[in-house]
Amino acid sequence: MEYLLTLITFTPLLGVLLVLLVPKDDERTIKNLGIGISFIPLVLATYLWFAYDKGQSGFQFEFIADWIPAINVNYHVGADGLSVPLMFLTALLTTLGLIYSSYTIKQRVKEFFLLFLLLEMGMLGVFMSLDLVLFYVFWEVGLVPMYLLIGIWGQPKDRPQYSAIKFFLYTLAGSVLMLLAILGLYFYHGTFDIVQLSQGLGSEGPLGLVFGGNSALAIAAFWAFFIAFAIKVPLWPFHTWLPDAHTAAPTAGSVILAGVLLKLGGFGMLRIALPIFPEQFKFYCWDVPIIPILALLSIVYGALVCMAQWDLKRLIAYSSVSHMGYYMLGVSAAAAGWGVSSYSDAAAMASNGAALQMFNHGIITGGLFFLVGVIYDRAHSRDLALMDAEGNPLRDKDNKVLPAFGGLGKMTPYYYGIFLVTAFASLGLPGLAGFWAEFFVFRGAFEIMPWFAAFGVLGIIFTAAYILWKIVQYLFLGDFNLERWKEVTHDAKLTDLMTFEKVTMWPLVLLMIGFGIYPTPLVDFFNSFAQKLFGG
Repeated sequence: MEYLLTLITFTPLLGVLLVLLVPKDDERTIKNLGIGISFIPLVLATYLWFAYDKGQSGFQFEFIADWIPAINVNYHVGADGLSVPLMFLTALLTTLGLIYSSYTIKQRVKEFFLLFLLLEMGMLGVFMSLDLVLFYVFWEVGLVPMYLLIGIWGQPKDRPQYSAIKFFLYTLAGSVLMLLAILGLYFYHGTFDIVQLSQGLGSEGPLGLVFGGNSALAIAAFWAFFIAFAIKVPLWPFHTWLPDAHTAAPTAGSVILAGVLLKLGGFGMLRIALPIFPEQFKFYCWDVPIIPILALLSIVYGALVCMAQWDLKRLIAYSSVSHMGYYMLGVSAAAAGWGVSSYSDAAAMASNGAALQMFNHGIITGGLFFLVGVIYDRAHSRDLALMDAEGNPLRDKDNKVLPAFGGLGKMTPYYYGIFLVTAFASLGLPGLAGFWAEFFVFRGAFEIMPWFAAFGVLGIIFTAAYILWKIVQYLFLGDFNLERWKEVTHDAKLTDLMTFEKVTMWPLVLLMIGFGIYPTPLVDFFNSFAQKLFGG
């Protein structure tokens, strides 16, 4: 099955070509074709999940072929314990996003489904790439489709063109830095191969020290990669594109943006930045702890800003900044423990927590954005409170904020139940998937950098506060006010979850509960990667 990864990655491209052949007026065929094609990578990624041998820590289903021999560029792909779950996550969220969009996208359907499938190919390609040029090409492939998805299908009031351009420029700036670092590695070491660079650099490695021991070049290249990945994560202060992009994007676009695109940056940290530049990464996590400080700022700042938001979608967007801060705390602890035998187990534990956070954040926050889309499709509003002309919440005579909705728990019990499970998973309630990621991160971080871990716990408290206070209270609790609903929604009909919305959420909720009760199948994947990386 040496072609399995290629089939998973390029099947969406076949879908793009087939959609192009369908007349744009035949929307039903376009939707059915797009969804049907998206199931192929999902089935293959599911097969990959079960066929992968977690007892082996190296790359499997590896394939290498000459691509541009003149400059030593190869088509080199492979899967390991880090990439297999993320490829499954990408295929799953793409299929669910297309199912949801088949009922909600009414304009330019052909272009939407075409771009969505092209975006899936780019994301899958990043996770399987073992050549830096191939990695970079797939990294860039996803840029234009997401730019267009935000700019064309975003809500006019959310400034979609501005948000799309901001997303494009931020990501492109990081990409330019990454390209310069890639070229630097090639000019000095003569290879683009990620495996060779990861295993061959070091005082005992066949490629020698990175940049021959030139610390200035090594530090410059490390920061070039790091900033490119940090923008995508996003890490504070490189996060400012994210709330605008999320707010403006269509529902499925927000799901893919939070569920997968942010993970490209996290994946790059563990696939490239840490293995190729371990000493530089460790220096800025341990000796000069810039990176863990940025992680803590992301955790606390993101959570505090959530408490100040009244736009539900923007609130969840900022929650991604906070939750991916836990990921960076785990990576920081792992990097700080690099090469220290007494910390090898803790470093592997922190790495496992970071990888778990990527996957769990994808299913949880992806689900939250689907649920925001549900209420927006009915109410055409995401405001948690009644707002005045200046955008400030209105208050009653007792100075209490007047909720825009409230009482939806009684009127839409199915929606309420699904939302509660997803929200509690986001705040890390034991028994749901979000708990284990944070548990592993803090378990590893407390042993290696206890003060940073102790400060990071504040984020858990703030997360519980904004989810219970802002979301649960203002959306679901209290008495339902029919007159207020009609005023806010212009007399829209209030209904509970429809069948296609239930179908979209069921797989995600099952994963949240399943991996919350029994996370071992997922942990085994990431642990096989961590044991190879840290030798624990």
